Amino acid sequence: MTDQIQRFLFERTNVRGEIVTLERAYADVLERHAYPAAVNRLLGELLAAVALLTDTVKLDGILSIEVRGQGALSLLMAESNPGGELRAIARLSEEAELPAGDAAFRDLVGDGQIVITLDPREGNRYQGIVALDHDSLAGCLEAYFAQSEQLPTRLWLAADGSRAGGLLLQRLPDESLNQDDDAWARTVHLAETLGDAELLGLAQHELLHRLYHEETVRVFEPKALRFGCTCSRERIAQALLTLGAEEVRDILAEQGAVDTQCHFCHSRYHFGAAEVEALLQAGDATPPTLH
Repeated sequence: MTDQIQRFLFERTNVRGEIVTLERAYADVLERHAYPAAVNRLLGELLAAVALLTDTVKLDGILSIEVRGQGALSLLMAESNPGGELRAIARLSEEAELPAGDAAFRDLVGDGQIVITLDPREGNRYQGIVALDHDSLAGCLEAYFAQSEQLPTRLWLAADGSRAGGLLLQRLPDESLNQDDDAWARTVHLAETLGDAELLGLAQHELLHRLYHEETVRVFEPKALRFGCTCSRERIAQALLTLGAEEVRDILAEQGAVDTQCHFCHSRYHFGAAEVEALLQAGDATPPTLH
């Protein structure tokens, strides 16, 4: 199985980890778009990151990461849910020109912020925001954990257009679990020897063995991941209402119907005039968080 996430922990310590590998799900995202190679690599890193964060925070709901930049790449967004479904998109600025070659993260996105949204099935929606103050996506997400979760967290992300992978280490606050004062520093130091080729090319059990063969590691059952889109006719209909009745009727007057497309999976939705009028008159739908 190439698309999976694996949880592990170091026995007698308060250090835990996650490792993710993506191939088919990553390809399913890229096949629906025609992004430049540098954007494809960043999308792969973001897909790996959103899978890691969803499993780490144990959210029973949808988690999304949005990178909102002021550079040539104005938006990167990825979304994950507990069922292991992932989706992602990118948006290029019409004003700024994409840097040539293998551009770095900050060269593409410029200044801006990362917005992380936790939308549980029950309970309140939570949103955390962190500035793009670091040179890598991993560095910015580490800053989010330090700021919002207040948990020491390290991330390693890689993608090459064909495969994406990520490793997360986190130190839990319960020191009663820890019988090894050097565990955090040692496990992080070993992970820092990891190269992109290993993160993308090695099977997960092989990578963990290569890094931590002298540690006592408990490995849990892996969870399968796949591409999946949460769009539906009902959610798209609700999204139309957010445009306002006047704008929707202007579209009807010009086109005779409303045709729209999901940005993530490119599924098309057609709404006839009578159907749109019924939606507008009902006026009691709650707009969705994401389309």
